[in-house]
Amino acid sequence: MTEEQLKTIRNFEVRVRQTFFLCDKLREENANLQSQLTEEKSINDSLREEIIQLQTSYDNLKVARMISASREDIKASKNRLSKLVREVDKCIALLNE
Repeated sequence: MTEEQLKTIRNFEVRVRQTFFLCDKLREENANLQSQLTEEKSINDSLREEIIQLQTSYDNLKVARMISASREDIKASKNRLSKLVREVDKCIALLNE
């Protein structure tokens, strides 16, 4: 083999080694990214569950407030009605005098 051919072979060997090195580096980076993705998916799933729990709690709170408000409205309505009945009774009593 000539000197030029040997030089070409050495250059080729160097480039093949560099390619293998870069390939190993990319495999390692890919493994790290896969690990991060798995972690993020786990966090995402737990946050979704928390959102569902919070939504359920919020819905329950809304229902409880509606029931509570309804009871207060009923009490207020009864008080207003009682007041009106008393006023009507007073008017009838004044008319009877």
